[in-house]
Amino acid sequence: MTSVFQDRSILSEQELTAEELIYLIDFSIHLKKLKQKGIPHHYLEGKNIALLFEKNSTRTRAAFTTAAIDLGAHPEFLGKNDIQLGKKESVEDTAKVLGSMFDGIEFRGFSQKVVEGLATHSGVPVWNGLTDDWHPTQMIADFMTIKEQFGYLKGLKLVYVGDGRNNVANSLLVTSAILGVNVTICSPESLLPKQDIVTIAQEKAKLSGSEICLTSDVSEGVEKANILYTDVWVSMGEEDKFEERVALLAPYQINCEMINKTKQAKGNLIILHCLPAFHDSETEYGKMVLEQFGIQEMEITDEAFRSDYGRQFDEAENRMHSIKAIMAATLGHLFIPKV
Repeated sequence: MTSVFQDRSILSEQELTAEELIYLIDFSIHLKKLKQKGIPHHYLEGKNIALLFEKNSTRTRAAFTTAAIDLGAHPEFLGKNDIQLGKKESVEDTAKVLGSMFDGIEFRGFSQKVVEGLATHSGVPVWNGLTDDWHPTQMIADFMTIKEQFGYLKGLKLVYVGDGRNNVANSLLVTSAILGVNVTICSPESLLPKQDIVTIAQEKAKLSGSEICLTSDVSEGVEKANILYTDVWVSMGEEDKFEERVALLAPYQINCEMINKTKQAKGNLIILHCLPAFHDSETEYGKMVLEQFGIQEMEITDEAFRSDYGRQFDEAENRMHSIKAIMAATLGHLFIPKV
């Protein structure tokens, strides 16, 4: 008996069914319990994993590294200055070389076409650790965190506030629609999701019953939210847009006023953030924004970030467990959920 995921790449959420997403979420929760109990789970003993990073990261690199080691595999980090991908060697040639040496490849970078090319030509499972379009490994961790909190997913209301055109917003919109989670993207008109992403989500929602809302009205958007989710206002490669985004997105900051606008009692609301978060001025970027624009907090206030609603560090830890589930499932381990 083999897994439906065996030898399969995970490149974007739109390729997955609700059943497949739930399988990975439940497998992640199972693996987390094994780790907490100190039970070894070396399902990938002897496997070699290539970690390709065009974009640097704390959580993605740490999660893939520790996940691989916990599974008994050997991870090899390959940064943008370590290999010739896109410089002296094509994606196809790189894929064929790495596929002959490694059992699986993670890619974190800019272009979705690159991760798709790696999957086409490598002959081994490829996992999208983030591109400018999609962030599927983040989604398994996010909805794992939500299920841990509420015990279920279908019918909850998730509201994303901020830049509605980035990869996290795209992924949240489509994944929520697949899972039957009611989803609102609350952004300025100019930053609402592109129509092609909305169309994908609407098609998925027809099957799940998910309600989709796109709005620039904060009060309307966040009312009755179970999950408030935000991300940085300026993504990697957009560093020239700080001034524009600070002015445009200030009304979409998660703060106590927004929390009150949800009209939810405690226990019915959590806050998620995929991190890093600019909730103070204790970073180089934070200091720069304070000096240039006179604000100490950006997409979320320090008070909201540190509040009892915050689940961002549970979410960060869950990156490891969810990535472990993705690698184990696609490299051949079959998880049998309890009935």
